[in-house]
Amino acid sequence: MKLDYRFRDPSLAELALTHRSVGRPNNERLEFLGDALLGAIVAEMLYEAHPRASEGELSRLRAQLVNGLALAVLARELELGDGLKLGPGELKSGGHRRDSILADAFEALVAAVYLDGGFPHCRDMVRGLFAQRVADLPKSSKDAKTRLQEWLQARGLPLPVYQLTGSQGDDHAKIFDVACSIAEPAPLQVHASGPSRRAAEQEAAEMVLGHLAAPLPPA
Repeated sequence: MKLDYRFRDPSLAELALTHRSVGRPNNERLEFLGDALLGAIVAEMLYEAHPRASEGELSRLRAQLVNGLALAVLARELELGDGLKLGPGELKSGGHRRDSILADAFEALVAAVYLDGGFPHCRDMVRGLFAQRVADLPKSSKDAKTRLQEWLQARGLPLPVYQLTGSQGDDHAKIFDVACSIAEPAPLQVHASGPSRRAAEQEAAEMVLGHLAAPLPPA
């Protein structure tokens, strides 16, 4: 395992690499904790790296970095597969190469570092592993309204309609409420608020883009 961290309690590292097919104890509880820690630390990195990004854009960027395939790649770089403990069935079927098992082991390992050395060590490890990945994310110079318009135009669909639905607060701190509607590919209307009409429209456009990027529900 090529991890830049030395465990004071090696049993935690061993547990992090023990798949449920072995029985109990296994890494499922560590995986749960590691998932939360990983999401928070990567969110912090993205918040710092993209000061102008909206909540929706930050969420999509995090999803690019923290997903099963991406974490499996990291696990392979750290050679976690070589240390996995698997039951007979998973051993026969090549479980040490399976993306889902590798990704789960990586999340469990994050939690193991946290329990062994505390949050600062865990944070440093995750930031070290993700620093270049965050830096390599594409930085789009186009705002959300432009990207939404181009997405619809590229498919020959009607353009979005923005409507000011209200405002509240004093003149020096007014909040504007906006609705953004699209007719196709499926009727959708979202509502957003912001310190200016333009800011509210941008947030609404980002929300629509988030819906358009989401996978379709099962039939």
